[in-house]
Amino acid sequence: MNIGERTIRAVTFDLWETLLFENDGASARRADARCRNLTQALNSLGVQVSLEEMSAAISETVSSLITVWKDDRDVACIDQIRLIIKRASKNSPDLKQEWINELVSAYNLSVLEVPPYLNPEAREVLEGLKKRHKVGLICNTGLTSGIGLREFLAKEGMTEYFDSMVFSEEVGIRKPDPRIFCLAARRLGVQPCEIVHVGDNLKTDVWGAKNAGLRAIHFSSREGRDRMAESDPNSLVSLSRKLDSLEGREIVPDMTISSLAMLMKAIEELERRS
Repeated sequence: MNIGERTIRAVTFDLWETLLFENDGASARRADARCRNLTQALNSLGVQVSLEEMSAAISETVSSLITVWKDDRDVACIDQIRLIIKRASKNSPDLKQEWINELVSAYNLSVLEVPPYLNPEAREVLEGLKKRHKVGLICNTGLTSGIGLREFLAKEGMTEYFDSMVFSEEVGIRKPDPRIFCLAARRLGVQPCEIVHVGDNLKTDVWGAKNAGLRAIHFSSREGRDRMAESDPNSLVSLSRKLDSLEGREIVPDMTISSLAMLMKAIEELERRS
């Protein structure tokens, strides 16, 4: 590599278990808050639904979403809400245009009521990266949409670090589908081979990124292993992890780090190898 030449022009990040952590049980508490908020919003709009009916409707919707997620596809937030309302209400009302903002807000409020917490190293690392690289986010969402996650990141003062944020429910594609990585590259204005992607999941983040032509750094954090473990096997976190089994694949990242503080040196090493 010539002096001053950069082979890595952008860095993209996974969100959950890479930049965000949460304690065991947060997923269940967030699910309860989502159920309560959506029920209250519907009741205020004249659609009478009980908490029990809403809980059952969300569970049924999650089951159908998992089927979609298995194909690396995703469903937009408003369409998720439509599915839930159809299952929850005996009268299955049409979703009126004037209801949408209130229902979307209620659906996403739970991430602010039961917030995750930032990787303690994230802010400093992102601030340093912004001086030398374009920075992007590529996130597989669950029931918390890009709207809710953007609001949370803005509240934490983190959105300023990202040149582009790609959320699966907004684009209809989930990692490891190579198209979501290529979309991120286009939005950042670089080629896939000029990006290094950082994430904790060997299938979605490492195999997915490399399959799309990016380089990949596996983030294998003890903090993540200890704090993100969700003990409830029926939680959305646990169910979504089952979709990410390696299925016998041998997946080799370009580098592995155990701390985000190691990232800049890892990127420099990858550039030296180029």
